Amino acid sequence: MRSPVTGIVALIALLVVLVIAYSSVFIVQQTEQTIVLRFGEPVDVVTDPGLHFKAPWNSVINIDKRILDLENPSQEVIASDQKRLVVDAFARYRIVEPLRFYQTVGTVERANQQLSILLNSALRRVLGEATLTHVVRDDRASLMAKVREQLDREAAAFGIVVIDVRIRRADLPEQNSQAVYKRMQTDRQREAQEFSSQGTQRAQEIKARADRDVTVLIADATSRAEQTRGEGDATRNRIFAEAYGKDPDFFAFYRSMEAYKSGLKHGDTRMVLRPDSDFFRYFGNPSGKARTEPAK
Repeated sequence: MRSPVTGIVALIALLVVLVIAYSSVFIVQQTEQTIVLRFGEPVDVVTDPGLHFKAPWNSVINIDKRILDLENPSQEVIASDQKRLVVDAFARYRIVEPLRFYQTVGTVERANQQLSILLNSALRRVLGEATLTHVVRDDRASLMAKVREQLDREAAAFGIVVIDVRIRRADLPEQNSQAVYKRMQTDRQREAQEFSSQGTQRAQEIKARADRDVTVLIADATSRAEQTRGEGDATRNRIFAEAYGKDPDFFAFYRSMEAYKSGLKHGDTRMVLRPDSDFFRYFGNPSGKARTEPAK
């Protein structure tokens, strides 16, 4: 008959074996790299994902091998033209040497602290050699490339590779922004006033030119009208002269008829003339000759 003590011992041994087996196995995820420690000292680095074995008394530390983000707080930078800028930048990096990373900074939080200091220094060095216009508009991409190179060179001491550095926002400080806004507003108002003055001047020039052209046209038209009227009067007088030369009596009769038409208008025929006036000679005699009194 089996002794109860033997069963208990076997059970304890089995538990010990299971504990030792569990302590000797570790899993490396696809997104991790693992450092094996023996009494706190690193003895191995495992980067391949899967199931791995170690000594039961060894421990492991998992380090992320994905691309990590560094959110840097906004800071004030002075450009080469002495313009102050509030720069909001961020960086992306990857841990490529887990052993050096563990020995120098140990954790991602401490790595972010160190990288933030290095990033601020690189931003001040690079942006301090550029003008405001270059930072905001012209050479932003090349400046970011220089910052990344400097940060990557300094971060190599921590087993880190810097993949990218970007400026999310680069603005003037609030008080400077208000001053710049007011100056821009004043400049735009001045430009608008200049455009308005130029438009008024241009309008006056066009109006003066138009008035001058109208005066010239009217004078030219008046001159031509007077010339035409003079030519008409000359032609009329010539015709009258020719008519008078051909038949003086008919010409006199015609002129008298025209005088009657102009003088004897409807509703206004009052005249103060002698009855024997030459004006009425055709009333008494159709031939227009004065009537002779018979001798007494």
